[in-house]
Amino acid sequence: MAFMGGELERFILWVVLLAAMVMLSLENEGERSSFSAQVNNYKHTVSQMIRILGDDESAYKHLSKCIFSVSVGSNDYLNNYFMPLYYSSSAQFTPEEYAQVLIDEYSHQIRTLYRFGARKFVLIGVGQIGCTPSALAQNSPDGITCVSRINLANQMFNRRLKTLVHEFNNYKNHAKFIYIDAYSIFQDLINNPLAFGFRVTNAGCCGIGRNNGQITCLPFEMPCQNRDEYLFWDAFHPSEAANIIVGRRSYRAEKPSDAYPFDIHRLAQL
Repeated sequence: MAFMGGELERFILWVVLLAAMVMLSLENEGERSSFSAQVNNYKHTVSQMIRILGDDESAYKHLSKCIFSVSVGSNDYLNNYFMPLYYSSSAQFTPEEYAQVLIDEYSHQIRTLYRFGARKFVLIGVGQIGCTPSALAQNSPDGITCVSRINLANQMFNRRLKTLVHEFNNYKNHAKFIYIDAYSIFQDLINNPLAFGFRVTNAGCCGIGRNNGQITCLPFEMPCQNRDEYLFWDAFHPSEAANIIVGRRSYRAEKPSDAYPFDIHRLAQL
C-alpha cells in the first residue's frame, strides 16, 4: 500500500488510536473499566503519538482538533450508591455529598486529559436512572412511576457537572467545554413518547422478570420484535432508537436546555 505526503502519518495515528480502543474493550470483558483506567490508556496512547510525530507540540496540536466525549457517573449510582446490600457508599455519604465526591474525581480526570492535550470536551450528564426498567422493577410500586429519590440524586450530580463546565470555560486556557443535558432530553421522550415513535417506556426490549428489568438481557434470549418502539433495550441501557435521538439533539440542539453553552456542532467549528 502506497501513501502520499502525510497519509502514512495519519494511518499510523489511526492504528495507534484503534489499538487504544481495543485495549479499553478488552478491559471491559468481565468487568467495568474505571474512568481512571481509561485516562491512563489515553496517556499511553499520547506517548505513542509523541514518538510517532517526534515531539509533544506536534502531538498536542493534533489532539487539540479532536472532540473528547465523556459520559460517566451512571454506574456509580446504578452499581454502587443504590446497591446498599453490596456497597456502603449510601451509608457514608448523603446524595449531595456523593455527587460532590464524584464531581471532584471527575474534575481531576478531566484536568489530566487537559494536561495531555485535550482541548474540546463534551461532558454528558447522567440520564434518568430512576426510570430504567431495573429501577422500576425493584423500586416502583406500579412499575410505571419513576423512582424520584434516584432521579433527584442524578439531578444533584448533573447540576454540579454543568457548574464544572462553566468553571472550566472560565479558567482553562484554549479549551472549550460543553454540557449535554441527557436528563432533560430523556424527560421529553418519557413525557411524550408517541411523538418520538415509542410505545413502551417502562420495560426493556430484552430482559427477564418484572418490566424485563429484574435480570438484564442474557445470551441467546429472544428480544422484542419491535425494538424501535422501546425506549430501553435492556434493564439499564436506552435502545438504539433512543440513543439516535439523544445523539441528534446533542449534536444540534433542538431546545435551549439540550446543550450548554452551545451544542457539538458549534464546538466542532471552533
